[in-house]
Amino acid sequence: MTSTPSRPDKSAGIPGRLGRDQIAARVARDIPEGAYVNLGIGLPTLVGNHLPKDKDIFLHSENGILGMGPAPAAGHEDMDLINAGKQPVTLLAGGAYFHHADSFAMMRGGHLDYCVLGAFQVAANGDLANWHTGAPDAIPAVGGAMDLASGARQVFVMMEHLTKNGESKIVERCTYPLTGLACVRRIYTDLAVIDVTPDGLEAVEWIDTLSFDALCALTAAPLRRAAAAGARA
Repeated sequence: MTSTPSRPDKSAGIPGRLGRDQIAARVARDIPEGAYVNLGIGLPTLVGNHLPKDKDIFLHSENGILGMGPAPAAGHEDMDLINAGKQPVTLLAGGAYFHHADSFAMMRGGHLDYCVLGAFQVAANGDLANWHTGAPDAIPAVGGAMDLASGARQVFVMMEHLTKNGESKIVERCTYPLTGLACVRRIYTDLAVIDVTPDGLEAVEWIDTLSFDALCALTAAPLRRAAAAGARA
């Protein structure tokens, strides 16, 4: 039995691109005190490790937790205390457990201020595709992503800007099955922060090793500068 060689990650050649924890820290900066927030499975779970300890921000998990803390220190994991992605988490003082049906009622009832989701594609109008690529070995279930995309007051997406084949994940129109329609408000990638507005995509920030024109060339949807936009360190 022969193995298929892995394809090179073409985005890895872009100097100065942000690491995953750097993207998570940038997302955390935009979450205000007092917010109720769901962090999606995968990359978004890192955001919980970067929330400031001097702010009251309430993390929700659809498997029935409110008041999650950061990941536990090595050796202190409790596998009876996990998030929706089966990763061990901690519980802050005052945190609560409840039935997942109650958790989904919170999501569907508009009680979450923000959710942070990963994505395979985001369209110029804010359409989100994050559950299926059509690959034969993909998990054929959307989970709670549709409930979050439609129920949260603000939807942030956190992802790499390009696929491993060098294709833009930000597109004019999604080609993968949709999770939600016109739901995304802000996109955080390893190259830029981009707002979805009624007038199209606006680049708020981008890495300082990349010009705005170069960012546009890497983005498969029209992009313009936001007011006071610019490169970031």
